[in-house]
Amino acid sequence: MGNRLSKIYTRTGDDGSTGLGDGSRVGKDSLRVNAYGTVDELNSTVGMVLASDGVAHDIREVLTQVQHDLFDLGGELCIPGMATIDDADIERLEQVLDGFNDPLPPLKDFILPGGGMAASCCHLARTVCRRAEREVIALARVEEVRPQAQRYLNRLSDLLFVLCRVLARASGHGEVLWQHERRRKPNAG
Repeated sequence: MGNRLSKIYTRTGDDGSTGLGDGSRVGKDSLRVNAYGTVDELNSTVGMVLASDGVAHDIREVLTQVQHDLFDLGGELCIPGMATIDDADIERLEQVLDGFNDPLPPLKDFILPGGGMAASCCHLARTVCRRAEREVIALARVEEVRPQAQRYLNRLSDLLFVLCRVLARASGHGEVLWQHERRRKPNAG
């Protein structure tokens, strides 16, 4: 590990810049900072799922590994040219996703965010994950970003969606189905 932080404030960012992991300085509103900042936010929302009651041990193990991966991914995005997320990480997500999805009934309707606290927190994590993916795509349009970063986030959002379903069912609240028929008006004859 690099330098340890013994003093939290440095005042170096008071001018609106921040240091990247390679020592270079960029604006705090740069695409790179937005990307790794949103990955950090995603990691925090995954922590909210883990802090919820009723999260089964197997889901806790998966999400704890995801938090470590996200910290690695944030480092990869903070240090241009660094590589931490690889194809094996993405394949692991796909295997876990399949394992949780296979026993679920097929979806016939869209579901709304809800289904208990853990599922709701997981829905929040899913939406932040989608935003992180968009931020990484925006960065990749102007700077080099390894494709594994984008693919990992894409697969993770799918996994989080499936975990939302699992958590809603396990909580006893069940999935909240979108009532698309509620807007249909009777034929005016």
